[in-house]
Amino acid sequence: MAQVVLTDIPTSTPAQILTGEPLPPELTFARYFTEWNVDLAWLLFCAFGIFFYLAGVRRLHRRGDKWPVYRSVLWVSGLVILFYLTSGGLNVYQDYLFSVHMMMHMMLTMLVPVLVPGAPVTLAARAIIKRGDGSRGPREWILIAVHSKFAGIVANPLVAAGLFAGSLWVFYYSPIFSWATTDHIGHQWMIVHFLITGYLFVQSLIGIDPVPFRLPYPFRLLLLIGTMVFHAFFGVALMMGTSLLLADWYGAMGRTWGLSAIADQQMGGGIAWGVGELPTIALAIVVAFQWSRSDEKETKRLIATPIARTTPN
Repeated sequence: MAQVVLTDIPTSTPAQILTGEPLPPELTFARYFTEWNVDLAWLLFCAFGIFFYLAGVRRLHRRGDKWPVYRSVLWVSGLVILFYLTSGGLNVYQDYLFSVHMMMHMMLTMLVPVLVPGAPVTLAARAIIKRGDGSRGPREWILIAVHSKFAGIVANPLVAAGLFAGSLWVFYYSPIFSWATTDHIGHQWMIVHFLITGYLFVQSLIGIDPVPFRLPYPFRLLLLIGTMVFHAFFGVALMMGTSLLLADWYGAMGRTWGLSAIADQQMGGGIAWGVGELPTIALAIVVAFQWSRSDEKETKRLIATPIARTTPN
């Protein structure tokens, strides 16, 4: 009888079944920068964001108006970081490691918002030509959006802080986390949500663009501390947790390298607690600096104001 020779039949790995992509090689520090999966939509968003911002700055300079260099540096830096987060090593490995996903989350909500002091709305209002025929152009639509009732609500410092801290718990302890992890549309929504909530929170603390209401500086510091305490509790809860948030995803990847799924999740909690506090310290320093400058300006104004003298009748 003829012998039947069985050839090796390729089989899909658990990671391929779940993500549609083969499991990447073991994560090392170098692979944070050498592994890429470029997202064209975010690449274009960041490129156009930088182009139009610098074009606005150039227009101001050509007509003799000044625009602080640090604002341009912060804006460009924020969008470069956003491009890396959406296309670089963190984006490659966040599907397979909860800790990497959490690092990406922290950077989206607390590092990318360094572009807030770039004041894009203020730049647009000054650089884009105002239409005089009663029609609405980019400048008019931007100002309408900024001064809308909805923007006034979400830009309120208390609402912004609530969205920033509260949505953290809602996102991870609800089916939204599964949707954002397993579905491409959900993943994109997650990025947009983290960006907006982080932007609104930082804008309420140190922003330059106009907002309907700002808290006095002492209350900004209290709001920052209170929000970060709430944030730290979330990190501690993950560090002490003994059950996986997405056992059928992170626990089913079939990884043969790295920490176990539960240990990796606990490390993600440490990232949420530890790494997330570093930008908080930076924000507190900036708020304190702005507070000091505000007091100096007020003191100079009072000194410059002539004291009214009353003459007896």
